[in-house]
Amino acid sequence: MNSITVALPFSTQSYFDKTLQQFIQSSSVERIYILHDGKSLSAHAKCEGMKIGSLTSGKTLNTLFTKVKSKYLLLIMQAQQIDLGQFALERFLAAAEQTSAGIVYSDYYEIKKGERFKHPVNEYQLGSIRDGFDFGAFMLFSVPAARASMKKFGAVPKVDRAGVYDLRLKISISHQLFHIQEYLYTKVESDVRVTGEKLFDYVDPRNRVVQKEMETVATSHLKNIGAYLSLKFKHVPKSGVDFPVEASVIIPVRNRVKTIADAVRSVLIQKTDFAFNVIVVDNHSTDGTTEVLGELASKNPMVKHINPTRKDLGIGGCWNDAILSEHCGKYAVQLDSDDIYSGAGTLQKVVDLFWSGDYAMVIGSYTLVNMDLQEIPPGVIDHKEWTAQNGRNNALRINGLGAPRAFDTALLRQVLLPNVSYGEDYGVAIRLSREYQIGRIYESIYFCRRWEGNTDAALSIEKANKNDVYKDKLRTVEILARQKMNRKQ
Repeated sequence: MNSITVALPFSTQSYFDKTLQQFIQSSSVERIYILHDGKSLSAHAKCEGMKIGSLTSGKTLNTLFTKVKSKYLLLIMQAQQIDLGQFALERFLAAAEQTSAGIVYSDYYEIKKGERFKHPVNEYQLGSIRDGFDFGAFMLFSVPAARASMKKFGAVPKVDRAGVYDLRLKISISHQLFHIQEYLYTKVESDVRVTGEKLFDYVDPRNRVVQKEMETVATSHLKNIGAYLSLKFKHVPKSGVDFPVEASVIIPVRNRVKTIADAVRSVLIQKTDFAFNVIVVDNHSTDGTTEVLGELASKNPMVKHINPTRKDLGIGGCWNDAILSEHCGKYAVQLDSDDIYSGAGTLQKVVDLFWSGDYAMVIGSYTLVNMDLQEIPPGVIDHKEWTAQNGRNNALRINGLGAPRAFDTALLRQVLLPNVSYGEDYGVAIRLSREYQIGRIYESIYFCRRWEGNTDAALSIEKANKNDVYKDKLRTVEILARQKMNRKQ
């Protein structure tokens, strides 16, 4: 039977010896590289110390795949307590042998605050190119597959944090990434935050250097698979439609009686040199939201209160009702029912940018605040990873593009939004960016309020996985479309 080399990050914590002993005692393990930064290590015949700067650096990975003599390398992604399940390594090996996969990974158990939970992970697909894809703590690499991929597409570049990301993208081009739907190990989770608290980690300004590395790797991957887009855009077509106003603010809402009036009022105080309105699509609210909107609409004709006849609408479906209505203006500008515009000049700034360029869409920047409008970490989310030169390529790597989002209504009426309540804005944004320019405002013009009522405040792992799979599917479709478009050119 083929054997495994294990690369294990060294830790001074008490659990390290227990974790190490499991690998030493396994007959499947041929060699163990203990990755360290200069610490003194206890010796064992199977073990060899390897001084590294970073576990995920290009230098570390290139060195490992030069040294390894076995067919498989098990890379332990995190320095934490790990307990192997029954015949776990044998299951990894069997799956790798039977599928000829380039990488094998599995579901796992995690212990949070002393309790053990199942943690399933997702199936890998073409669109799973986001750098945050969860493989768990174990990635079993086929050494021949890794070496063949590095020979074809080049060694892992000189990066500090994006090395594993680069290698798995290269391997994925020619080899399967196989998911074992079995809970093969248990790890102790040190990050016990709920999903809503982790949501903005990837755009934290403190991570910008890492983000740049990830962008470089993702862009190279898109070039390798023929999905990279150069700086060539279509002109936004002239519609010839007579719109009732220049801009409409669109607010889909269901059961937000605590916040909807604040959202609408933040629109009504806008100071502009053009006519606008606010279209609120009330998706069969039952908590008093309908009554609040009825009163606001009765007092101000700028408030258009729409009650859909359909009962199967998500946020995207509500948007479609709004943009197809007779009330919608030339530009449709987003506002979530939890949030507010940060000042009276928000709408003018958005429309000014439309007027200044040939844009199908404009995306702003926002500040995270609590219900008292006090700024909370990480503060301003400006998505500066979106650049005019590479934004539409980098958009396939990240999970969001910013807010508020605004659209050329005539063009949006042709494309429409998917009738879902997660990822609908991301889906239409990457679709439009395939052909048209997206304008960006890097100044914060929007307050995104975080509270326990947010739909993404505390998702279960199953719901978070479902959301991630959907966005990966959107990316899969978009990559295929971009490959097709490039072949025609």
